[in-house]
Amino acid sequence: MINVRFSNERGHAKHGWLDSRHTFSFAEYYDPQFMGFSDLRVINDDWVDGGAGFGAHPHKDMEIITYVLEGTIAHKDTMNNVSQLQTGEVQVMSAGKGVFHSEFNASETEKLNFLQIWIIPNEAGSEPRYAQKDFSGAKGITLVVSPNGRAGSVPIRQDANVYQVKLEGEKAVFHPGEGRVYYVQVARGEMTLNETPLASGDGAYITGEEELEIEADKSVEALLFELRGR
Repeated sequence: MINVRFSNERGHAKHGWLDSRHTFSFAEYYDPQFMGFSDLRVINDDWVDGGAGFGAHPHKDMEIITYVLEGTIAHKDTMNNVSQLQTGEVQVMSAGKGVFHSEFNASETEKLNFLQIWIIPNEAGSEPRYAQKDFSGAKGITLVVSPNGRAGSVPIRQDANVYQVKLEGEKAVFHPGEGRVYYVQVARGEMTLNETPLASGDGAYITGEEELEIEADKSVEALLFELRGR
């Protein structure tokens, strides 16, 4: 079964320098029907003006994944990480028992677009940790986040896998695992998922499918989340 969450149905917050779309309830956007999916709690599609960003703020007991679509993020945290994330890079920050960080648009003139994802961890009060990796050159369906960092992915503290989908006028097939549920978020472009059309910004809940056939007439970029069934 595939249930579409259309782009224009998402929550919307406009704060001058920040234009954000919320797949699930977040901050001032609240809808009891959209509180997350399995351990996936947040998908925010953020556009940030040049020179602007989020000042130092705390997180605790959350796996925070940042996926850069356009521009560069300047990151700083209380684990002494000072870094920049370019387009195509994935960052994972396990907040654990507590960490402060800031995120700013490294450019003064160009806009920044990224997806920020929160996944509930499988343990509380762990030591914070940080990692980032460049997947900009990957094509097809690529594992970018996993519980154990297998196949060159970035590890998180949860039984969840995140796949990057990048297709150029082609088709790819993915075979779901038994007892697993899935969510796909289209970042850019258009595609069909088992003949269900999805456009930029659309998402879809996926349950009970024996095979996922993803096809793009042109260029598409998406994230596919594999999660624990409940």
